[in-house]
Amino acid sequence: MTTSAEPSLAVIGAGPAGLAAALTAADRGVRVVLLDAGAQAGGQFYRQPAAALNARRPQALHHAWGTWKKLRDRLAAHVAAGRIDHLADRHVWSVEREFGGGGGGEFGVHALLGPAQTESQTVTADAVLLATGGYEKVLPFPGWTLPGVVSAGGAQAMLKGGLVLPGRTVVVAGTGPLLMPVAAGLAAAGAEVAAYVESTHPADFVRHTATLAANPAKVAEAARYAAQLLRHKVPVTVRHTVVAAHGTDRVESVTVAALDPHGRVRPGTARRIACDTLAVGHGMLAHTDLAETLGCAIDTTGDPFVVTDAQQRTDIDGVWAAGEATGIGGAALALAEGELAGHSIAARVRGVEPRPADRARAARTRTRLRKFFAALDTAYAPPAHWVEQVTEDTVLCRCEEVTAAEVREAVEELGATDLRTVKLLTRAGMGWCQGRICASGVAGVAGCPAGPAKRPFARPVPLSVLAQEPEHP
Repeated sequence: MTTSAEPSLAVIGAGPAGLAAALTAADRGVRVVLLDAGAQAGGQFYRQPAAALNARRPQALHHAWGTWKKLRDRLAAHVAAGRIDHLADRHVWSVEREFGGGGGGEFGVHALLGPAQTESQTVTADAVLLATGGYEKVLPFPGWTLPGVVSAGGAQAMLKGGLVLPGRTVVVAGTGPLLMPVAAGLAAAGAEVAAYVESTHPADFVRHTATLAANPAKVAEAARYAAQLLRHKVPVTVRHTVVAAHGTDRVESVTVAALDPHGRVRPGTARRIACDTLAVGHGMLAHTDLAETLGCAIDTTGDPFVVTDAQQRTDIDGVWAAGEATGIGGAALALAEGELAGHSIAARVRGVEPRPADRARAARTRTRLRKFFAALDTAYAPPAHWVEQVTEDTVLCRCEEVTAAEVREAVEELGATDLRTVKLLTRAGMGWCQGRICASGVAGVAGCPAGPAKRPFARPVPLSVLAQEPEHP
């Protein structure tokens, strides 16, 4: 276990929100340490191919390359000047309050090092910004555990980070704004996209016309992706869903079927599509683990997210949050929230107030985009009755191989009424991922809310690391 010199601000996550917060704070004289699990800054949105791959045109995989270049250059300048210490390959597993003892506000940030993750490093800071991002929600269906079934974001990560295709013949399916750029990117890279299957319908957006009109850049972005799908002759099917994936050693085909307006599969509409890969997703979830262990308020009225005020402050003194952790909303919203957080932190740590115009501009962007993504979240809701297609032998928890039949038995015969009890009775969620992948599916089949997980650590930690951790003063 090693301990670094003390900065004023620890930023966890170097995606759009974390970068914007770190750069804004550093511009105003705040000393920042930026910790990120990636080998390079940028997060999932600005994911870069490894330098050894010698990508000739990495910008071809991004639609916001100009913004990324500005962020990258500003970060390099601050690192060179010693205002930001960028710690890559740091997997933060815990943040402690009052780490310095004496009832002060100092925080201790514990991170596992590098790919091996057998050693831990601790940095201390007076303030913490949680920019932990989000991860995909994939709801279970028969065959979803077959090799060749990947998340939509996973397929995109393989393309952006590894310059490889997940397969040659791909079906992209599910719901959410991520699916269209994934399908367009795969088609442009040479994959045959056999079908783009979206469970919503364009009519679902009609009641949000005013909100869409207030965001012409976002509408134009969607139109560009639609044009790419048309150019590559990708078959687009709306108000349909994947019913099952089929294959022996890997996926060989998928069955899709039409949905009625209530989200139920229409009898007699099922058809098979041959493929060697299924890229599927049903939206995004916020990473709230670190916020939960710190005691931050979490909104659980829907999918959980960290609650913040107008300055991106949580209800824990000295802790800010920005980006997908505070609600899924894309890179532009994350940049605005990160900037607002950076202004607020600089005012708190250094007493440097931002120009009112800068704060007002970022606040307007945040308000507009939050309203926009709230509309998308409503329109892109997964099919209401998806659980009806989950057969008894469908595995819900891959780590512990728990089936839908076992979860239903826990509820119907053993009296489980919440996710924790289902977990205790079936072991669903007790494996390596600690329920991050399966919680939504298990909760849906059990008929109970998922809610916050309340994990003591944000990721698995070797016992050897825990044994080395000293008691703080």
